[in-house]
Amino acid sequence: MHHYDEPVYLISIVSKILDIHPQTLRQYERENLITPSRSNGRIRLYSQRDIDRIKLILRLTRELGVNLAGVDIILRLKENVDKMEREIADLRHEVEVAKNARSVSPDKALVTKKSIYEMIIFEGD
Repeated sequence: MHHYDEPVYLISIVSKILDIHPQTLRQYERENLITPSRSNGRIRLYSQRDIDRIKLILRLTRELGVNLAGVDIILRLKENVDKMEREIADLRHEVEVAKNARSVSPDKALVTKKSIYEMIIFEGD
């Protein structure tokens, strides 16, 4: 089995898997909706991640009637949301580590609930 991001599928294989014309894949690339890898011979190679992204594009266009400009906006927003969710998860992890260590780095503030009061700890100058 190949890694999720490993570019291994030729355009002909992807078009058969997704039942679309290779020109559709080329158009998606021209529109910067997908960016397949290229071999040394400049042959397009797609990863499973690329295929999943194309499936999303097809769903948006076929089932929801979104045009390619709208798809571009949706994909960019989705990437931003995914990035923010990763950042939030990282920050939650940092707060949990700080709570467990019972210490807070000088550049952070920790808010914890004690009974009905909120306690805010700030490191001063």
